[in-house]
Parts: sequence; C-alpha cells; structure tokens
Amino acid sequence: MNEIINIILLGIVEGVTEFLPVSSTGHLILATKLLGYDAARWEVFNIVIQLGAILAIVVLYWRTFWAVGMGLLRRDPVSIRFVRNVLVAFIPAAVIGLAIHKQIEALLGNAEVVSIALIVGGFAIIAVERFAPKSNIVGVADIPLPKVIGIGFLQCLAMVPGVSRSGATILGALALGVERRTAAEFSFFLAIPTMLGATTLELVKNRHELVSGHGVGLAAIALGFAVAFVVALIVVKAFVGIVTRFGFIPFAWYRIVAGSIALAWLLSI
Repeated sequence: MNEIINIILLGIVEGVTEFLPVSSTGHLILATKLLGYDAARWEVFNIVIQLGAILAIVVLYWRTFWAVGMGLLRRDPVSIRFVRNVLVAFIPAAVIGLAIHKQIEALLGNAEVVSIALIVGGFAIIAVERFAPKSNIVGVADIPLPKVIGIGFLQCLAMVPGVSRSGATILGALALGVERRTAAEFSFFLAIPTMLGATTLELVKNRHELVSGHGVGLAAIALGFAVAFVVALIVVKAFVGIVTRFGFIPFAWYRIVAGSIALAWLLSI
C-alpha cells in the first residue's frame, strides 16, 4: 500500500510539473530524496511516466495534430513549416543527448544541483520577462528557422536536472521574440519527440532491469503513467491561462523559494 501511495505521489508531481517551467525531473529527484527512496531503483520510473504527461498534450491538441496531418497530405506550406520547426528544434537535444548520455546520468541523483538550478532558473525567468524583445511571432509555423535552431540548442540546457526543459525552450523562445502562448505551445509540441526519444533510450538501456524486478515494475510504471496523464490534462489548460494573463513571473518566484528551501534542507542533513 505504501508503494502505491508513493507511485501516485510521483505521478502527481510529474503531471503537475512536466509542462511548467519548474523542472519535472528536478522535482522527481527532490521528491525521491525527500521521501527516502532508492534513487537508482526509481530512475527508470521517473523517466518513463513522463510519457503520460506527453499523451495529455496529444489529447488536448488533437485538433491541431489532425489539421497538421491533413495539411501534410495536401502539402500545405503552414503544416510543413510546423513539422519542420518541431523536428529541427528536436535535433540538437537528440545529438547532444546521445553524445553525453553518461554525464547526464551522473547528475540525475544530485539533489543539490537541482536546488541550485531551480534558483538560478528563477532569476533567469525574471530577467527574460524584463528584457526580452517585444513579441511579434504568433504561431508555431511562423517561427523563423534560425530562431527554431536557437530554441533547439537552448533546450539542451535542460540536460542539467533542475533547469527545466519547458523553461529552457519557453524562455529561449521569448528571448527570441516569440509571443508567450506560442512559446508555451511550441514547448509542448517539442516535448513529444524529445521525451519519446529519451524514454525509448532509457527503456532499451534498462530492459533487463524491468524484467528482472530489480527496479520498479511495469505495473507501477503503468499506474504512474496514468496518474501523470490525468493530472497533466488539468494542469496544461490552467497553465496556458495563467501564462496568457500573468506571464511567467509567478513560476520564477516559485523556483527561487522552492530551490532555496530544498537547498537549505539538503545542507542541514
């Protein structure tokens, strides 16, 4: 029963934080540390349940994906640019992620790195919100290719746990003149190939562990996946409304406060 509660708690953390600029991986690492879990045992679980949150994006934006798919069949230029932008922005993370995969894994259990990254990222959000150029790009398909490439490389900063994949891509887009809602939605769409790639790599690498039972089992992963999916459905809608109305400053202060509390706690134990 205790393990089921743990699984549900981690699924909620993932669903709430995956698309907010607060780092889902960082929060899962801190939750694992706070609750006293064996980090190595839960590592695969923490990565794979992110697909539950990704599925929520597919469900929420199914009309967009359907329209793009139909547009590709008609060779519609807007649909082609939409797909091109998502795939081009994905390439830097795919190449760099494969190249430094072992170094990334070494950081995944480091809660202190997460805490510091949360604090630094919070101040970065405040700076971008204050100094970013006026947003004049509306629509994912309308983001120019050079800016798409820049956003793709900025996404790679999220390989440091606590930076936040969504935060890096959204802030990068804002700094390059993309309108807030479009920046958030581009981050959502970019998460699909990025997290599919990361999860596939992790499953292949740890396939023997899943079968042997040394890690968290497939049933636990399925439950965490389902919880993350349901929670993300609720959170994403609310997030878009908050961003459109208030911007990203509330998340900046949350990062600074949460990171400071976590770091103080880690230094005290």
